Amino acid sequence: MFAEIYRPSINFTAAPAHERLGVCFHHSTLEFDATIEHILHSDHPVSYHCLIATDGTRCTFVTDEHVAWHAGASAFLGRTRCNDFLLGVAFAGNTHLAPLTTAQLGSAIEWLAPRWTRHGWTPACMTDHRTIAPGRKDDLAPAEWARLLMAISEKFGRG
Repeated sequence: MFAEIYRPSINFTAAPAHERLGVCFHHSTLEFDATIEHILHSDHPVSYHCLIATDGTRCTFVTDEHVAWHAGASAFLGRTRCNDFLLGVAFAGNTHLAPLTTAQLGSAIEWLAPRWTRHGWTPACMTDHRTIAPGRKDDLAPAEWARLLMAISEKFGRG
């Protein structure tokens, strides 16, 4: 079981009910503590629901019920404004420079587990920032996205 901390961000929208149709995965480019500082600084209008450190520690910034500001201009499942219906999870670091750690993958699976059945997700409900904002964003690195998706599929099925 990985450690979790809560650092509430002011960068969110209190929606009547976030749809939670799936998850968009990101990398933060910054290390864990630097990302936390960046998210909590009011001059930076960005947030994630969850950030995962290289040791698997998770930091929650925005509760699942609210809209985090992680995707920007984006499209997935035939819809735009992905923030409104996808939860945002980021891995600390840059997946183009260093692969996801075993702890990051395990922590992501642990974070997904209680939500998976509750929301009726399948691997098709999972995406990365590069996919929903092509040409604008490059995270996750394709090989790391493939590793994460394989771990998700192995744990929860290919459904």
